[in-house]
Amino acid sequence: MLWLLTHDTYALLGRGRVTHEVSSLYAHWYGALAHGAFPADDHLWQYPPGAGAVLLAPGLLPSLTYLQAFVVLTLLTDAVITLALARAGTRPGRSLRGAALWTAGLPLLLHLPLARYDVEVTAFAVLALLVWPRSPRAYGVFAALGALVKVWPALTLIGAPRGRTTREAWTAAVLAAAALLALFAALFRDPFDFLRQQGGRGVQIESLGGTVLMFAHRAGWPGRARYRYGAEEFVGPHVQTVATCSLALTGAAFGLLLLWRLRARRWTPATPYDAALAAVLLFTVTSRVISPQYMVWLIGLTAVCLTSRHTTQRPVAPLVLTASAVSAVVYPAFYGQVVHSTWAGCLLMLVRNGLLASAAVLSFVRLWRSGRIPERAVTAP
Repeated sequence: MLWLLTHDTYALLGRGRVTHEVSSLYAHWYGALAHGAFPADDHLWQYPPGAGAVLLAPGLLPSLTYLQAFVVLTLLTDAVITLALARAGTRPGRSLRGAALWTAGLPLLLHLPLARYDVEVTAFAVLALLVWPRSPRAYGVFAALGALVKVWPALTLIGAPRGRTTREAWTAAVLAAAALLALFAALFRDPFDFLRQQGGRGVQIESLGGTVLMFAHRAGWPGRARYRYGAEEFVGPHVQTVATCSLALTGAAFGLLLLWRLRARRWTPATPYDAALAAVLLFTVTSRVISPQYMVWLIGLTAVCLTSRHTTQRPVAPLVLTASAVSAVVYPAFYGQVVHSTWAGCLLMLVRNGLLASAAVLSFVRLWRSGRIPERAVTAP
């Protein structure tokens, strides 16, 4: 991965696009944050205040360039995740398959994970899930820290066992989030400006809705891709309808997860892990945006599931890994094909998003079934 990072000017590695986001955009935001302000009125800044702390962290290594320091810290975070998964895998009733999947799965995304801060976000989610049996409060705090960096780690709390664990974890998460938000508000200007930039997001070309529009383009639809809000998005007639459908599907996914939680009668040691993976898969495939770095989250959560011998998600793992490999073909190698909706680009996105949708459905179905009381337990005297 490091070798690829140092040779990313090659055509199949993106001609420098992968590292440009760190060395240019992240470094630009670092300049504003270092002066005590979040990037105000910047339509590219769409992240919660905790992201500012991650982007400031490379300043702890002043002898390196911003890109070098960012990569070093990402590698250290990768090591923390690996050690946490390996340590969890050596306990009774556990497995080292999780550590193996993370170690072998992350390079499927080529050098992209080293040039985005999604490894750091994933670390909070992984640590939150792995710590829950020993400390529900720490579970909640880690989930809150991750949510303040990129929102989705809050979904790791959806599978918290009912009763005391849920009360302690959710209370700790709310208190930690409130305290940190107050701290950011006291130390920085415009910490909540990111909220104004989210409403204008459209349909990114790599999303499930984007795949529909790509095939519509091949059939004569007049829309086209345009760079907006830091991503290639479709513009043209009916795009807003597709975006609305995506939001409706996200709402339906939330409803399904809530229904599962209300109706589940059986929790295993792996249920919080399985629920987190199912939730993030559902929210990913129904989102208006599916960036290639989102696969880092799914690899991390799948790895956590595989640390437990009780997990129901083993059949989901091959789908996630295959989707990750296809994502690396899509971006950066053949991204131009996707942007211009060629037949090759359409087929690549159909395969990648088909794998993700299949993984999401399979993950939720297996989670739902695992929550039912076995029939023999119901009929036993």
